[in-house]
Amino acid sequence: MTASAGETGGGMTEYIQHHLTYLTVQLRPGAFWTLHLDTVFFSLVFSVLFMIVFIGAARRATSGVPGRLQCAIEMMVEFVDRIVKETFGGKSRLVAPVAITIFVMVFLMNFMDLLPVDALPTFAKQVGLGHLRTVATADINTTLGMALCVFLLIQWVGITEKGLVTFFGEWFTAPFHAHGIVAKIALAPANLLLRLIEEAVRPLSLSLRLFGNMYAGELIFVLIAVLTLGSKLTHFATYGFGALQLGADFLWTGFHILIITLQAFIFGMLTIVYLSMAAERH
Repeated sequence: MTASAGETGGGMTEYIQHHLTYLTVQLRPGAFWTLHLDTVFFSLVFSVLFMIVFIGAARRATSGVPGRLQCAIEMMVEFVDRIVKETFGGKSRLVAPVAITIFVMVFLMNFMDLLPVDALPTFAKQVGLGHLRTVATADINTTLGMALCVFLLIQWVGITEKGLVTFFGEWFTAPFHAHGIVAKIALAPANLLLRLIEEAVRPLSLSLRLFGNMYAGELIFVLIAVLTLGSKLTHFATYGFGALQLGADFLWTGFHILIITLQAFIFGMLTIVYLSMAAERH
């Protein structure tokens, strides 16, 4: 027999809450700030993995017949380098490495969403950790932190490409251009307001887009998993839900592979575009 509606509902609520709860620690008892240990852990793991793989591939690179890893990395580097040359009009040499780093890091963190829903959280519960969320990009702290780093880099590229006076002077002279000192002074407040809005929207759009897509993807995997929660496979309807669950899981996994790749590409591409906008002169 399957579980009753009340039992299943309670089990579903507890199950979903368990999978959407972070492993946290308060930096100070009673303080507002808490640290998401699982997010920090997986972010550091993929950062170290990224450096080991790319540095190792660079040291073992050969001008002869390349291996599979070297071919994959060279294709990625050439692809990003071509986009940067077509999009970025400045001279900064940071743009291509930053774009590659962002794409790979976001993709690796997104990829954790394709692991079985209960694999690592169940293991964490058995070893006494209680909770564990494996998708770092489903944490708004991660995506906002990355977006803020891009925001600071935008300011840095703008200042280095144009100079301090020209860069901040554009805050008061664009997008509404005017001739004459009186007209420029009159339009300066409107230009400054629009520039502040533009600068604030960039990190918000970058962070919320990635966070929303990955959080929704993670939640859908959890909802698919609860289709047979509490069932003992002794009723015909349960087998039907099991088949539905298997089909939905395969379909969503295939679609989600496209999502995680596309979101990594969008984050990296928008970074290049924003840096190009910061470097171009009005």
